[in-house]
Amino acid sequence: MIGNLESFQDELAASGFPPLFNKLAGAGFRAGIATRDLGPLRLVSLETPESVCIGRERDASDGENLAVKVMTRGRTRIEQGRGEAELGQADLVLLDPTRSLRFESTAATHVTIMVPRRELRIRPAQIDRLVGVRIDGSHGPGALVSVLARESARSATGFREAEALRSAAAVVELIAVALEARLGDEQPAPDEWLRSRIVGYVEARLADPDLSPPGIAAAHNMSVRRLHKLFEDQPLTVAALIRRRRLERCRAELTGSGRTVTAVAARWGFSDPTHFSKLFKATYGYNPRALVTSNRAQTTKTRTVGPDKDGGDQGRQEQEEKSWRR
Repeated sequence: MIGNLESFQDELAASGFPPLFNKLAGAGFRAGIATRDLGPLRLVSLETPESVCIGRERDASDGENLAVKVMTRGRTRIEQGRGEAELGQADLVLLDPTRSLRFESTAATHVTIMVPRRELRIRPAQIDRLVGVRIDGSHGPGALVSVLARESARSATGFREAEALRSAAAVVELIAVALEARLGDEQPAPDEWLRSRIVGYVEARLADPDLSPPGIAAAHNMSVRRLHKLFEDQPLTVAALIRRRRLERCRAELTGSGRTVTAVAARWGFSDPTHFSKLFKATYGYNPRALVTSNRAQTTKTRTVGPDKDGGDQGRQEQEEKSWRR
């Protein structure tokens, strides 16, 4: 247990949680936190006292992950987006760490699965409809996710890399099924349906250097003005959406592929490496070459300290953890 609010908040931040202000935290504050990784997923088990917390809106660049929160004991009332969820034992809810959040909770225990957006492949319009909405954890796909989250948080250790990746993929697929089930038979408004279709079109053609608003509008038999109007109340314009998703693909590939910055940039539609590097640094705060240098340093160190030598497995685990937290 942690008896210091500041230390607890530091642990939360290290786990990928947004900063939260707890109105009820006092001198007797005590809480517990345990973190485990399963492939690209992070599972965070929390034991918290009675709380009233507020989280402020964050920059979109902090939104690499979505969070699936599962209650294991106690009750929580959460407000985010257009949703308002009253969660009891086993219930779950999808949260977006970049959006403002308010919740009131009894003394409780809960497990949160941090899921990279790119793994879940959920459309922005669907996220809008799902964040802050209660998913019943007593039956159906929601119950399977609830049980799996609790068990995974306790037992996600001792996996080989391939086993962890396959297990994480199964967890992500089950979460996707539960979210789709919650959407149910709701019929989105025509504009929302069309936006979702356009976002899917963009995702499928990010590598095309000619992808642009005029081409997208022509492919959907509409004017460029109509296309821009569809996205005027969205967080990103069409051009900004293309740029952001390309940058995210580049960052993911640079983190693990070992390819050069120029090759990765060209693969995802950036023909000018200098412009790409400036854009990347302006978005993420560091040069893309830093990822390549870091990968090479880790590879060299891993080869120097192999798994058959003292400290090899531990060294590799620490490197993977540091790489994930970047």
